[in-house]
Amino acid sequence: MMISPEKIAKIAQISSILEVSGYPKPGNVHRTRDFTDMEFEDFLISGVVIGDSVKEVATQVLKINPKIKSNEAFLGKYILKAVEETDKWIANNTNLGIIMMLIPIAASGAISGNLTELQENIGLLMENTNVFDAIALYKAINMTKAGGMGSRDEFDVTSDKAQKELIVKNQSMYDVLKISASWDSLASELTSKMKITFNIGFRRFHDFKKDYSTNISTVLTFLTILSNVPDTLISRKYGEDKAKEVSKLAKELLDHDNYSDLTFQNKLIEFDDFLFENKLNPGTSADLTAASIMVSYLNDCYTE
Repeated sequence: MMISPEKIAKIAQISSILEVSGYPKPGNVHRTRDFTDMEFEDFLISGVVIGDSVKEVATQVLKINPKIKSNEAFLGKYILKAVEETDKWIANNTNLGIIMMLIPIAASGAISGNLTELQENIGLLMENTNVFDAIALYKAINMTKAGGMGSRDEFDVTSDKAQKELIVKNQSMYDVLKISASWDSLASELTSKMKITFNIGFRRFHDFKKDYSTNISTVLTFLTILSNVPDTLISRKYGEDKAKEVSKLAKELLDHDNYSDLTFQNKLIEFDDFLFENKLNPGTSADLTAASIMVSYLNDCYTE
């Protein structure tokens, strides 16, 4: 079953809102936790306003299908457009990572009829990005003042010369993300057919939903991703050892035998407080959680 661009946009919005609403999603903004520079409501607004860009990228890919190997999907353009729209409403970088994940998923969702095709087409779309996608991505990163996506030496996203370097060496969005993949999980996802999202996040969210509420399924999916993949936002700020320590704590929490009992809930809140008080924000894991939720909802459509 093919999914319409309108429905894909709604799924992207739902996924963004469910991710931030997960309570208590340790170390992140959620329905009872604001940060000093951003509030829960900022993320809700961000999740809503990306809808038009998601619908447009899905519509664009339908136009070029079956010539998916062309470079006319314009993923970078729609990532930038979603960031620009968010910037009209919110003063902070609430959703760059989520946008970077959901735009390729949406594009692939429009031309895929099952989960396998969805993952394969994400790979094809990313591999066939071009230099203009890379330039648009760099503009989006700079607009949100996000760091860590470009090479520290060549094609540095913060350099005034970056755009010229990209053009001279004809570096696609896929190329520049490949450079960053060793230190950034999102870059790695986008250049590996989203292996964490499909192999860990989606599968666990799908399974958790059989036994738990959507809220606790979201939190457990987040913890599962965090326990398996040290968060690269933490590692860039505090080092790999600290990121591994946080992953270990998440795994210990998941080893609890009953996720519905009060003991687990109390430990979850304690972990959230610990991360917040120590300014340890597993933001990359949150982005991967949103992507996992979106894949799960698309899969539900495929199997209706």
